[in-house]
Amino acid sequence: MDLQEFNSAPAGRLRPQLSACCDVPRWVDGIIAKRPYGEVTALTAVADQLLRDLDDTEVDQALAAHPRIGDRPSGAGTEAAWSRKEQSGVGEDPDVRSALADGNREYEQRFGRVFLICATGLSAEQMLASLRRRLDHDDVTEAAVVRDELRKIALLRLSKVLEVQA
Repeated sequence: MDLQEFNSAPAGRLRPQLSACCDVPRWVDGIIAKRPYGEVTALTAVADQLLRDLDDTEVDQALAAHPRIGDRPSGAGTEAAWSRKEQSGVGEDPDVRSALADGNREYEQRFGRVFLICATGLSAEQMLASLRRRLDHDDVTEAAVVRDELRKIALLRLSKVLEVQA
């Protein structure tokens, strides 16, 4: 949809699409409430600021909608389709997939949440290297990285809603 259609669409039509970008009702409602947008950059700026304002509970809620890196997202919904495409760099190498699965388990034990990375354009080896580096982070540093990765993913997905190439 283009920006004009986004601005005029009923909220009920936008909610599922925006939730596929970031499954946090306050974020979705905030974007809808500030319509109309004169430019895509204005919409992106609002979405970005709302993402930066998420509290810890909302970050956890958003993370719950993301599959583990290396898992094959199932389902026919928009979010599952986007996740499959975003993780296309994982590939089929069983050794790398096994290393990612092991790293995911270690990360979840260490930080108590799913490992999140904006995987678009990254190879499995790059994702795995990032996962291993991030295991050395302290809790505060990693929480900031997770927030930034979540923000990048949500903004990339928002550009897909608007048919804008990011």
